[in-house]
Amino acid sequence: MTLVIDAERVLADLRELAELTGGPAGARRLAWSPDWLVARDWFRGKLEELPVEVDRDEAGNVWASLPGRGDAEGFVIVGSHIDAVPSGGWLDGALGLMGALGVLRALAAADEPPPVEVRLVDWADEEGARFGRSLLGSSAVAGTLDPDDVRDLRDAGGTRLEDAMAACGIDLDGASAATGRLDGALAYLELHIEQGPVLLDTGRLASAVSGTFGDERYLVAFGGQSAHAGSTPMHLRRDTLAAAATAALEIREVGIRHGGVTTVGSIHSEPAVITAIAGASEMMLDLRHLDADTLATMLTECLAACESAAAKFDCTVAPRRVFGATPTPFHPELVALARAAVADSGGGDGPPIPSGPLHDATEIGRRVPTVMLFAQSDPPISHTEVEDSPEEALRVALEAYGRTVGATLGLVATGPLEVAR
Repeated sequence: MTLVIDAERVLADLRELAELTGGPAGARRLAWSPDWLVARDWFRGKLEELPVEVDRDEAGNVWASLPGRGDAEGFVIVGSHIDAVPSGGWLDGALGLMGALGVLRALAAADEPPPVEVRLVDWADEEGARFGRSLLGSSAVAGTLDPDDVRDLRDAGGTRLEDAMAACGIDLDGASAATGRLDGALAYLELHIEQGPVLLDTGRLASAVSGTFGDERYLVAFGGQSAHAGSTPMHLRRDTLAAAATAALEIREVGIRHGGVTTVGSIHSEPAVITAIAGASEMMLDLRHLDADTLATMLTECLAACESAAAKFDCTVAPRRVFGATPTPFHPELVALARAAVADSGGGDGPPIPSGPLHDATEIGRRVPTVMLFAQSDPPISHTEVEDSPEEALRVALEAYGRTVGATLGLVATGPLEVAR
């Protein structure tokens, strides 16, 4: 079926959201915060203008359902997330969610219902910016979230994740009940900005996405001894910050060596006094690769670097895994539809590109045939207030997204697809 999204209305929604929850300092939509709840209330107001049923699942994800003709059993999912990193950009996540809203508007205004039901979803806490656990809502739905792995994660102010969720009316231990939301799902389609330089470098305005990198995320605790900076000789120090910094430099080399990416995002040390040796330090470690075996090798080498650095400075080391995602290939038939839609929309033709950043499609793609589309980023950076995309690229990507959703609805009405492996 033909599906045309009103791109100008989507852009107006994005500007309105930026005005409400953004500004010169960037987005204010941190998950499980009052600002996030304000943004969600604003979005619910948009949904209430449509003939949809809106509810929230046990993991905090918001759903809106538009009935179909029932040509086939099941439903197609469109969506993304409204939460943002602190001082983030105006398009990360929001483009996909407003694009999905555009899909529902187009379907609701059509002469006849879609062949199958279409459900929009706003995933809860995609970013993981506050507690370090990305894809929380989508992983609960996909069945990969273990509450015991995350309940005691704390933000910079010491608040526990479990308590922050409870303050928003979500019981962490009940989140797994949301897995039933995927029963009957025929496909999942997500639109996003690229957040990188590939499309800009090749002159393409949009692209189909082939899949997402695998990711391993650890908190690494180094234990030593705090002591006076003036009275403790260098060779007798058990300096955890020195150990963590030494490990961080080797971890960088691991990423270079294997053609992946390795990031030490933070090292927090105590007692954080200029005249005292750091007796305890905690490192945030993230590593990614498109190949699962190479990712596993990188993890082994990164953890070995931490062990070696700890031994060098007579420190202990205790790594704790807080998140992991295997590489997720997207469905080849849906990727082909998306590639054709991009070309037909004037985005340029070229091979689908993989995504280094994680997305909710990473989790959902394990259980449901999935595809993503990217709009060009310019400047080619994200998670910063200067994040942007040319309006031409946004319009092309929205057109391609509408074409892909329409083609997918026609495809799944003839029979279900198998999940990509």
